[in-house]
Amino acid sequence: MARNPSLVKCLVWDLDNTLWHGTILEDEDVQLREAIRETVVALDSRGILQSIASKNDLDLAWTRLEQLGMAEYFILPKIGWGRKSDSVREIADELNFAYKTIAFIDDQASERAEVSFHLPDVRCYTAEKASSLTVLPEFSPEKVTVDARQRRLMYQASFQRAAERETFAGDDVEFLRSLQIKLEIQRADTETLDRVAELTLRTSQMNATGVPYPHGTLQNLLADPGHEVLVATMSDRFGSHGAIGVILLEYHSGVWNLKLLATSCRVVSMGAGAAIINWLADQARRANVHLAADFRATGRNRMMEVAYRFSGFTEDACECLTALKPTPDHDDIQRMHLVPELRSPLDHLRLDTPVLGRVRQM
Repeated sequence: MARNPSLVKCLVWDLDNTLWHGTILEDEDVQLREAIRETVVALDSRGILQSIASKNDLDLAWTRLEQLGMAEYFILPKIGWGRKSDSVREIADELNFAYKTIAFIDDQASERAEVSFHLPDVRCYTAEKASSLTVLPEFSPEKVTVDARQRRLMYQASFQRAAERETFAGDDVEFLRSLQIKLEIQRADTETLDRVAELTLRTSQMNATGVPYPHGTLQNLLADPGHEVLVATMSDRFGSHGAIGVILLEYHSGVWNLKLLATSCRVVSMGAGAAIINWLADQARRANVHLAADFRATGRNRMMEVAYRFSGFTEDACECLTALKPTPDHDDIQRMHLVPELRSPLDHLRLDTPVLGRVRQM
């Protein structure tokens, strides 16, 4: 194993003589060691998802997990009589995770060997390692964000949301209205700054520039009254989507420079990006200023350029742009211009937002 292994995103557990002590088909009253319970809870609090690949009777095993108060911690469980490599593969594919981010733990060497043979990138661990996983570097993220602590709940909500969409009789817009979506935009603070930095690094398709903003840079911007660091979160009746967007704005006389807009791809279909742009345009209109959005083609963010142009941003010259500073570190950034006008808000979501302007002057 590498000296500095990459982080595990999902750990897949065997049940008999691994998660619990004993074999449930021989003893329905199998017990869970407290050290294992603590491991499961700790990994969950770190944002590491957990699932199950077990050769067992589904109803019997799941009932015992519920009795032990552990069922809620496991997503996409695969309990049946098929090959465990197939179960692990299905879990990874349904999560859209690379196999190298998946780990598997089982007491039987033959099962670990079978998974390793078919999925060589999956890391396998013996059952004896179960209570000590939390000290391993691959299970120890350097920072645990607010969203990471809620990751399992957000995935469970997404599965419920997707299941309801499958049976919903109306069209997409009607379904969005039924979700009771709330989009909240707030000024970032020290608690949310790590998640903001993460969004600037990990979002790609809906990232206007692809320029990363590390924690220290964002802290400096937070302290600058001429800048806004804003984070967007979204929720609906199924639960929270967590932080889904970041907005970096710089104030100038007559124009606001939208230095970065990045949103999560998983909420594109819900209109999050369009709602944020509409809100920014309305705030600029109320302040009687223009908007200038930085855009830098990265090869993956064509969708962001389309979103800007669809929202009315153009490459038209304007005297207001002379107030903006050049970007010597990224000379391929272009500035798109918008004269904001009154526009109708999206009717399928509710906004909770601050008032922008030079309200942070010291």
